[in-house]
Amino acid sequence: MTRVVRTRVEFEGSVSEELALVQDDDAAPWAEGEALGIVGHPHRRIEGVAKVTGRARYTHDLRFPGMLHARMLRSPYARARVRRVDPSRALALPGVRRVLHRFNAPKAAFRGEETIFREEVRFVGDEVAAVCAETEEIANEALGLISVDYEVLPHVVDLEEAIDDASPRIDDKGNVHEADTYSRGDAKRALREADAVVEATYRTPTQMHNSLETHGAVAVWDGDQLTVHESTQHVFGVRQGLQAALRIPLSRIRVVCDHMGGGFGSKGGVGKYTIVAAIFARELGTPVRCVLDRHEENLAAGNRSATVQKVRIAAKDGRMSAIAHEAWSNAGQARWVADPTGPTKTLYDVPNVLARSHRVLANTGSLAAFRAPGYVEGTFALESAIDELADRIGADPLALRRQHAAADRDAASGLRYSLKRLVDCYDIGAKEIGWPRRKPKGLRGSAPGLRRGLGMASQIWSGGGTPPAYATVHINPDGTAVVRIGTQDIGTGTRTIVAQVCAEALGIDVGDVRVEIGDTDSPYAPISAGSLTVASIAPAIRLAALDARAQLLDVASGVLEVGKGELRVERGHVVSAGARTPIADILKDLQNYTVIGKGSRLPNPEDLVLKTFGAHFAEVEVDPATGRVVVERIVAVHDIGRVVNPLTARSQVEGGVIQAIGYALSEERSVDRATGRVLNADLEDYKVPTVKDVPRIVVRFVDVPDTAANSTGAKGLGEPPIIPTAAAIANAVANALGVRIRTLPLTPGRVLEAARA
Repeated sequence: MTRVVRTRVEFEGSVSEELALVQDDDAAPWAEGEALGIVGHPHRRIEGVAKVTGRARYTHDLRFPGMLHARMLRSPYARARVRRVDPSRALALPGVRRVLHRFNAPKAAFRGEETIFREEVRFVGDEVAAVCAETEEIANEALGLISVDYEVLPHVVDLEEAIDDASPRIDDKGNVHEADTYSRGDAKRALREADAVVEATYRTPTQMHNSLETHGAVAVWDGDQLTVHESTQHVFGVRQGLQAALRIPLSRIRVVCDHMGGGFGSKGGVGKYTIVAAIFARELGTPVRCVLDRHEENLAAGNRSATVQKVRIAAKDGRMSAIAHEAWSNAGQARWVADPTGPTKTLYDVPNVLARSHRVLANTGSLAAFRAPGYVEGTFALESAIDELADRIGADPLALRRQHAAADRDAASGLRYSLKRLVDCYDIGAKEIGWPRRKPKGLRGSAPGLRRGLGMASQIWSGGGTPPAYATVHINPDGTAVVRIGTQDIGTGTRTIVAQVCAEALGIDVGDVRVEIGDTDSPYAPISAGSLTVASIAPAIRLAALDARAQLLDVASGVLEVGKGELRVERGHVVSAGARTPIADILKDLQNYTVIGKGSRLPNPEDLVLKTFGAHFAEVEVDPATGRVVVERIVAVHDIGRVVNPLTARSQVEGGVIQAIGYALSEERSVDRATGRVLNADLEDYKVPTVKDVPRIVVRFVDVPDTAANSTGAKGLGEPPIIPTAAAIANAVANALGVRIRTLPLTPGRVLEAARA
């Protein structure tokens, strides 16, 4: 029976209550220790061969007959008023078909604004106009022929300068906007009465996503039907954005994402490039491609915001008694902010907490969700402060955390956790890294003058998933199956997980499952972000497969003349006492009989908090004479409920750790304060880790199903691996040097300066 209920939803640190449409009764959970033949076992990616042979199609690969190319003209100023645009010289260039700008573009709503081309551009790289031409080369040449009259306005790009009241005001209400305030207990009093207090300011940089496949879209109209091929984490989100921008019915918009080359949170919805491609394609009657180059990607595609965080942390009688945490985040032009105080509010059982976060506007590109937005930044500050407090009171940092990590209730909401194995993560990681050999003043390195250090940090994140998510499972007459669900595989192995869950529930082999995802013509699934994917879609897929299996057994009962209760499906066969009949043989005489199972994601439990937990341990070697930091080993331990595929899960963790190493040691956007220009908007000067920078990464899972979360027992893993790594590395470097560096990244210059001090 279909019914509407309310359900608790947590997405990237924000908790809300949403309506959910429930269409099914849930299945009994796969319990701990249940004998599963496919789920829980490693399986190579089902799309692996297509990717390594080049047959996998990405948005950037698409070429259509007569396709045109669109390019964006971007502001050279951090802040200016666009007074006039003259495209006449560009339009005179052979091959140029159309130019759009604020004076001639149709109104197309974009994220709360009425038009995609603003009167006031607000950062270097902001969109001013768009050119559509027969080739990308012609379009690029035409950009230089567009004449724009700018009135240059005062700007501010640096976070700490933007906080200062003396800086230019970007917004009528000022540059600093309070985002969130949280309090429990009496932090001010506890800080006054403490035995020891550490007060420190921590700074984190702006980090760029640098997805291998840049943002881009190809738009194709067939009559009044629009199809957009987009590199996106949310085909339905792009469709919704196009509907709002173009004001056409959702039924006339289809969005497709077959394969994509990474997003890390930045590809969560429609982009200006998407809307421009769709407008040009409609006006010119031919497909239009608009993709960003690497430089544009690092100007206008989003970022992890820089932060300044002030932390006061206190101890009383050997325990943490209070934390006061205030954070300011450079949101650029964004209307939201990722809250760095999330871990402070939720991770540890500390009685007195005061947390405030602020959104700061600046004339830089907007922040975008970036793999655990806010929590990576906040964990660095919190976990660094805890280590500083441990040093102050003479405690082992791991032992101090243990005292506050075992509570089974969420400190912020008071609700009970569905599952929490953080202490198990500590036990596994400490044994693997050899924590007992850690010394308060570090260890000798591998050569004279070098120092070695050990550090660790904890992780908390949402991961319970959410409705709505719907799936269908279609059994073919030959005994194979087709799963359809509108999720995306953003490089994490989702296709393989879908096939495994379906095969397990249906009773066939993974190789007999075809997966159709990444298309708004499929049943709805939520965005692939916020560690939502597996926990949201797997229960729906399982129910759809169970529905299909029940229908199959109805058919088999009639064909075999055996009671349905005496039958089961196993490895592609219908099994009864003493007989195994292939599914294909059951259906061969029923060619027109179609078995289609349906399933939906049920609501989350009302009285539980669905979280994931983890701990990372780092071993580093530091050269005080040069400032060079070498990460030698990372031990990453995670509690994510049931691990559906250990092989792809391990890859997820390794990828997150590598990304976090860049955040810890080398990645930092550099902006010229005088002009607002990004000085390292490429992969030559913006330093992401290479294979030479990757240490030994040891991955372990607690692997206990969270059966209270959903019927598969699985929770999300996308964000957790990046959250604690930088903090663990920073703590290891402090242990090695005996000096705390409170600013990321830990570049040789910063380390050398600290070592000399």
